[in-house]
Amino acid sequence: MKNRIVILALSTLFAGTVISSCKSSEKKVEDAKENVVDAKEDVVEAKQELNQIIKDSIQQFRTESAIKIAEHEKSIAEFKVRIAKKKKENRAKYEEELQSLELKNSDLKKRLDEFKEDSQDNWYTFKSAFNRDMDELGESFKNLTTKDKK
Repeated sequence: MKNRIVILALSTLFAGTVISSCKSSEKKVEDAKENVVDAKEDVVEAKQELNQIIKDSIQQFRTESAIKIAEHEKSIAEFKVRIAKKKKENRAKYEEELQSLELKNSDLKKRLDEFKEDSQDNWYTFKSAFNRDMDELGESFKNLTTKDKK
C-alpha cells in the first residue's frame, strides 16, 4: 500500500511538473514577444530622439555660423574703410584680396543657406567641410590684416 501511495504521489508530482513546465514555455514565448515589441518601440523612440538632436545641432550650427559670417562681413567693411586711406598702389592689392575674401564669405553663406537636412552622414560631411573652409577664411582674413599693419 505504501508503495502505491509513493508511486501515486511521484506520478502526480511528475505530471504536475510536466504541466507547469509546458505553461512556463508558453509564458516565456509570450514574454519574449512582449520584450520584442517593447524593444522595437524603444528603437523607434531612440531614432526620433536622435533625429531631434541632429536637427537641434544643425540649427545651432547654422546660428553660430551665421554669426561668424556676419562678423566677417563687418570686418570686411571695416577693412575697406581702412584701406581707403592707403596709397593707391597698396590699395589696389588690398582691394583685390579683400574682394576674394568677400566672395569666399558670400559663398559660405550661400552653402549654409542651401544645405538640406537629408541625412546624418551628409550633415557630418557638410559640417566638417564647412568648418574647414570657415577656418581657412578666418586665417586668410587674419593674414590680410597682419600684412596691412606691416
